[in-house]
Amino acid sequence: MVRELRVELGDRSYPIVCGPRLLEGAGGWLKRIGGMVPPALVVSNPTVADLYWPPLEASLKGEGWQPHLILLPDSEEAKTLKEISRVYDLAGEIKMERKSPLIALGGGVVGDAAGFVATTWLRGLPFIQIPTTLLAQVDASVGGKVALNHPQGKNLIGAFYQPRLVLIDVDTLKTLPEREFRSGLAEVIKYGVIMDRDFFEYIEQNLENIMAGQPECLMEVVCRSCSLKARVVAQDEREETGLRRILNFGHTVGHAVEAATGFSLYRHGEAVAIGMALAARMAVEMGIFSLQECRRLLALLKRAGLPTEMPPLNGEAFRQALLRDKKI
Repeated sequence: MVRELRVELGDRSYPIVCGPRLLEGAGGWLKRIGGMVPPALVVSNPTVADLYWPPLEASLKGEGWQPHLILLPDSEEAKTLKEISRVYDLAGEIKMERKSPLIALGGGVVGDAAGFVATTWLRGLPFIQIPTTLLAQVDASVGGKVALNHPQGKNLIGAFYQPRLVLIDVDTLKTLPEREFRSGLAEVIKYGVIMDRDFFEYIEQNLENIMAGQPECLMEVVCRSCSLKARVVAQDEREETGLRRILNFGHTVGHAVEAATGFSLYRHGEAVAIGMALAARMAVEMGIFSLQECRRLLALLKRAGLPTEMPPLNGEAFRQALLRDKKI
């Protein structure tokens, strides 16, 4: 069953379409959105492209989109100006027009990098998100944040640029490595803590089914997470009222942990889990979170196989990374 949500942003509103086997109809979904012309430039990485480029290419070709593929490294190295310049080169070679779609096929790193190209090439191309990881499906693909990394910190070079469509094929989660799936669960759990007690309880009660890939449970956690994020983005798109800050729960410490360990030791969600655990403990000390609720959060993170303790770090390196984080 296909479910469709919307991020309400006036004339920049866009749908989030979630369901199985959506890659096979991607070309048709682009036509339904309208206002775009070929060619289409697809940004991915080797791992994802091996699995999902063939059905996507067939769908795009079948609808006349003249697709071209470019691969970025399967790591944070993709989010560098050096790699992005290769995408610019190809965009010029295939004569992308201002109405030609740029499609991100992959996880959060691919989405960030492709989105940065979309917002800067020709002063803005139609941007399509096709997220293939749990973390990207429930968080990174929704909300319009695009960014590159800088030696001084993660995501320091970026913009707010909303997609025209987010197409979530939940079947792509079947090939996701277990560690990557667990990493994505950190963002799912985050939504329960910051916005929706019932959702947190649903995750507690159904965690084993979720981790086993039970289809109904996967659809529920993906769609509900997207719905919660869409609600926040609609009210505070650019973090101007303060509401969107709640989406950063665990992220300031998480980003600093990633940076202080060279972006090589932890997956993003694992670092965010560490950050949420630390923030929860601090909140108990400050009297704004009960010890009982803190224990519930830590227990759920541990059940999901996520870390909850700070690793041994160079104290000064961690401090500097913390102070440079854009959310500080």
